[in-house]
Amino acid sequence: QVQLVESGGGTVQTGTTLTLSCAASGAVLNNYAVGWFRQAPGKEREGVSCISASGSSIYYADSVKGRFTISRDKAANRVHLQIDNAKPDDTATYYCARQSTCAGGIPTMVARALWWGQGILVTVSS
Repeated sequence: QVQLVESGGGTVQTGTTLTLSCAASGAVLNNYAVGWFRQAPGKEREGVSCISASGSSIYYADSVKGRFTISRDKAANRVHLQIDNAKPDDTATYYCARQSTCAGGIPTMVARALWWGQGILVTVSS
């Protein structure tokens, strides 16, 4: 059974850099497109970034461009999401998911998610 597990969340102060990681058991994450999503309290889940299997195509939501960086650690079979200059608006539960593809960009991410992690809470205090 495939499981995706997020790590690296917690409570941080505004302006902090933190890195979330997505690990897979039962699957080689390197073979798949992977997306990161977030869901703030009372809001719908939204895609924030997607990286293709090869790593050659990367997409970011406009709201996070310039502050979020998605990357692969192929040796560790992980996908990371670095959040720079964290803001209170970044407070949310963050999820990673295997995507069928990143093609189509951010607007299609939710529909193209196949396997979801359980999510991890990030709280940014002001």
